[in-house]
Amino acid sequence: MNRRKFLKGAAAAAFTVHIMPRQALGGEGQTAPSDKLSIAGVGVGGQGGGDLSNPAISSQNIVALCDVDSARASGTIKKFPKAEVFKDYRVMLEKCKGIDAVVVATPDHMHAPVAVACMRAGKHVYVEKPMCHTIEESRVMTKLAKESGLVTQMGNQGHGGEGLRATREWIQAGAIGVIKEAHCWSDRPVKWWPQPVERPKDTPPVPDTLDWDLWLGAAPERPYHPAYCPAVWRAWFDFGNGAMGDMAVHNMDPAFYALDLDTPLATQAQTSLPQPECYPAWEIITYEFAAKGARPPLKLYWYDGGKKPARPDELDEGFNLEDNGIYFRGEKGVILCGGWAGMPRLFPKALRHDFKAPPQAIPRSPGHYAEWVQACKERKPEGAKAGFAYSGPYVESLLVGSLAVRLQKRIEWDAANMVARNAPEADALIRKKYRPGFGI
Repeated sequence: MNRRKFLKGAAAAAFTVHIMPRQALGGEGQTAPSDKLSIAGVGVGGQGGGDLSNPAISSQNIVALCDVDSARASGTIKKFPKAEVFKDYRVMLEKCKGIDAVVVATPDHMHAPVAVACMRAGKHVYVEKPMCHTIEESRVMTKLAKESGLVTQMGNQGHGGEGLRATREWIQAGAIGVIKEAHCWSDRPVKWWPQPVERPKDTPPVPDTLDWDLWLGAAPERPYHPAYCPAVWRAWFDFGNGAMGDMAVHNMDPAFYALDLDTPLATQAQTSLPQPECYPAWEIITYEFAAKGARPPLKLYWYDGGKKPARPDELDEGFNLEDNGIYFRGEKGVILCGGWAGMPRLFPKALRHDFKAPPQAIPRSPGHYAEWVQACKERKPEGAKAGFAYSGPYVESLLVGSLAVRLQKRIEWDAANMVARNAPEADALIRKKYRPGFGI
């Protein structure tokens, strides 16, 4: 080959590489869309096992499984026999270098420590709801996701559904006119976990299959007891966010998405008798939002523990509120959605009779898990619609409501400075201390 032909060929090759999208080249952190992701799971019993079993995720390469309780994780471990098994997520990240993305489904208090460690290691993350345990964690996770360009997703599965998009389209089309309030509720925790509870005095032995120190993780030390794990940790301040963290993330999503809500100006709460270490038996939280665009100031209400809003008079005779849901009250009528951002229904009947659904203006999702997987392959954070850019401010807003519950006072929220203007004592709840080795 003479020099001229060589230079011509080299230039053509260089040009070819330049115009190819980086993600199409593959390699670590740059998975080609046609390839499978190498996915790890942290917290793989219970909900975590369900996440990994979704076809969009199970069809990828499940390369590592991490859980502090080998008995609870045994079913998932059997399902993915080729995956390496770990108890400590930090060891997993150190030893298993080929991971592209991680699914995090630990108790709430470990969502941020695990997710932040994964993102700092260059991994895309899917984090179960409510994404984090404190407001500071939501800020750190959101900022890190933006700066890293990694793909993130919070596990409020209804965000990928038809109901959420249809609700927004109906509201924006003026189906019930101007909206001034919305009411959202859940049946949790009444028949789902014990709440309130007192700290146990006995200290039974730790099961051989459980690493209690790793389960505690970021939380303050305390003796093991089955009153905390598995599956009953949500009631405790140190570990969970109560019914708010379990179901408000699902059921209030239509309000934040359809009404473009920002963080609230203020929150206040009515509750049953306050408890020193756990959430009360029931809560009614009022969120106050500023006017935005053509929308006037708005109040959003949350009810749990068996409390519900008043049944709207507009509902058809014999039609009652289900255990979970949300309704919007407008000047013309009511839009009611089932739990988990279910399909909207319009009331009263006369309004429904004359209503014509607007044309679809919002792109539909291939599925909550599928959109995250595809976004990871393409390295397009915007492809995951419940990514931290959306979910971070959303969860922060919910947690401002929890401040009112825990402090038993109205909270005037200064989002710009991340402080409660009228409650300096809230600082200890907005951010928290971590045990060494488990911080963010």
